[in-house]
This record gives sequence, C-alpha cells and structure tokens, in this order.
Amino acid sequence: MLYHSWSGFAILVLILFRLIWGFVGSGESRFVTFVKDPFAVVRYAMSLLRRDSPHYLGHNPLGGWSIIAMLCALAIQATTGMFANDDIATEGPLYEWVSKATSDGLTRIHRLNQEVIIALVSIHVLAVLFYFFYKRENLVKPMITGVKQWRGTEPEPVTGHTWIAATITGLVGLAVYILVR
Repeated sequence: MLYHSWSGFAILVLILFRLIWGFVGSGESRFVTFVKDPFAVVRYAMSLLRRDSPHYLGHNPLGGWSIIAMLCALAIQATTGMFANDDIATEGPLYEWVSKATSDGLTRIHRLNQEVIIALVSIHVLAVLFYFFYKRENLVKPMITGVKQWRGTEPEPVTGHTWIAATITGLVGLAVYILVR
C-alpha cells in the first residue's frame, strides 16, 4: 500500500501540473487550443473513418475531450484516495478530516472509478492503434517527445518554457507533500 499511496501522490502532482500547464503552457498544451465545442467534436467524429479527415498538430476535438475525461477520472481517483480506507490497516492521509461514513462513500467511488480509468485508458490505446494502422499517423512518438511530423503548413515555432514547467512541478509537489505529510 505504500507504493500505492506514493503513486497516488505522484499522480496528484502530475494532474495539478497539467491543469496549471493547460492555462500557462506553450501553444498546443493549452486547453483553449484543443478543447473544442461539442459541435466540432461531432463534426470530427463523423469524419473519423475518412482517411482525409482534418489533421491537427495537437489533439483533435475528440482527443481533447478524451484528455479532459482522463484528467477528471484521475483527479477523482487521487482525491478520493486521500480520504479512503480499507477497514483493515490503511487510511488515506486525509481520512481524519471526514467522518467514517464519508470515507466509506469516497472509498466506494475510488474503487468504482478504477473501472472508468481502465475503460478510458483502453479507449486511448485503441485510438492510438487506430491512428497508427488506419490513418498511418504515429501518435506515440509525439506523446513521448512532444514533436509531431506535420503534413500541413509549417506551424509557428513553439519555444519551450522548461524552467516554468520545472518551477510549477516543484511548487505543486511541495504543496502535495505539505498536504499529505
């Protein structure tokens, strides 16, 4: 359970970093560039099986909402885990802040939500495979390197802000550490 807790804390730091980076990060990492209205998502979904569907440097409209769903599910998991208990030997670091009944309810959500996360990750992996084999677009490399082969007009160069990202990560990590110690 110790590794489980540490993993939860790390996930919480990453979620908080990503939420902040979604507003202050560079170009394609900002939510405003990839979270589109529902009509854009439906239009894109209807063109998905066409090989000539629009290409996006960052997330497409459907992928943007997929990212939001994953962030929400992971945030729910990390947050409920902070208050959860197993009725044997383990309690989340914030267990004492709520009643036993509330903790039990949050524990049920924590357990049910793992199925949501498994479903979202499965859909994500299937989408990456679909793009690789059907659309002939490698999405794994850009997920790892942040660099995507682009077929359209040359995009504006994006300058990284590594020091800002490192500072945000450090501050968020410190905040989570203070919260859970």
